[in-house]
Amino acid sequence: MEDDVYFYRPDAGHGLPHDPFKAIVAPRIIGWISSLTAAGTPNLAPYSFCAAMCSDPYIIAFSSEGYKDSVRNIEATREFAWNFVSRELAEKMNATSEPVDPHVDEFRLCGVAPAPGRAIRAPHVAASPAVLECKLLDVREIKDLNGDGTDHWLVLGQVAGVHIRRAYLRDGLFDTFLADPVLRAGYRADYMHSGKRLELYRPY
Repeated sequence: MEDDVYFYRPDAGHGLPHDPFKAIVAPRIIGWISSLTAAGTPNLAPYSFCAAMCSDPYIIAFSSEGYKDSVRNIEATREFAWNFVSRELAEKMNATSEPVDPHVDEFRLCGVAPAPGRAIRAPHVAASPAVLECKLLDVREIKDLNGDGTDHWLVLGQVAGVHIRRAYLRDGLFDTFLADPVLRAGYRADYMHSGKRLELYRPY
């Protein structure tokens, strides 16, 4: 049976054409995170290492590969919004993965309308089926087994407000399947929705 299993130790390399880690831990929900700079400029960026941590209270976590604008903004303002990515919004979400200067408003860049926050100052994506407005709990650099920093930053936020578009409520339940979430599903351009493969290449 051992011959039927490909085993490797990450510190020795995977020996495959592409790193399989992100394809194994999939599909992953996308954290389309909106925030404000300290000066008040809106920011919008997707993160595929994202998850709900608990339900009482509602807590969302995402991690950033590098100390990017979203992390800097959230540390400065102590708030952010998580926006549900539907198939309808997938291309616009992908457009916001482009690295741009901090003063660039990604809402305008990708052509989505912002809506004002209710519990926080940061705006959110008006067309998103559901939005979680969050207040910062913690930001910390993830460390490895040796205790060394990895330049990956974990952000934890507690939900202070929830928006649900009424079109996606059925008998008082949020209909996830109707909202048709887009999920990260593997390698560079791999996403999925409704069980189907979707290729989205980053704009850089």
